[in-house]
Amino acid sequence: MREDNKIVFTGPVGAGKTSAIAVLSDVPIISTDAKASDMTINRKGHTTVAMDYGILHLGEKSKVHLYGTPGQERFDFMWDILTTGGLGLVLMLDNTRPNPKKDMHFFLHAFKNYISDVPVVIGISKTDLAPRPTTTEYAEMFAEVSQDLQMLNPVPPIFEVDGRNKEDIKNLVMALLFSIDPGIGAAV
Repeated sequence: MREDNKIVFTGPVGAGKTSAIAVLSDVPIISTDAKASDMTINRKGHTTVAMDYGILHLGEKSKVHLYGTPGQERFDFMWDILTTGGLGLVLMLDNTRPNPKKDMHFFLHAFKNYISDVPVVIGISKTDLAPRPTTTEYAEMFAEVSQDLQMLNPVPPIFEVDGRNKEDIKNLVMALLFSIDPGIGAAV
């Protein structure tokens, strides 16, 4: 891996992107949260409007820049900006949302051009509150929604995660980093 690497977290509002970056970052994160003023207020009081940013050190000379996108489509202009130069995508999905399949479809297609060149991993949050769909069901849904995607890894790793749990997020990111460079495990 290069000395400086970049991965991007995306997904709907409330899926745990900010929490995941905060728990994994070795430095205090930069967050652009603002008070929710639209339908987002039904899910949480504050929402990311530009980006979240943190750094994960992999060793003396290697680090990963962690960028989180806003979850609302009205801020999608930030998505292309944040993915430029990125090496992989972490898609966080919230199992308590009304239609997780629709969310997965939307974000995979919104990032279609990006994920044609970089690997993807999927983290499913809040499975303690809503145990279904399961990771197996997500894999089946993925097969349905991904037919027209030209993805680098056609079947991404799918994990149940708690965005506040460092080990969960570390495993998710390590799966992505391993997809980028199989030798990365020795660096961590």
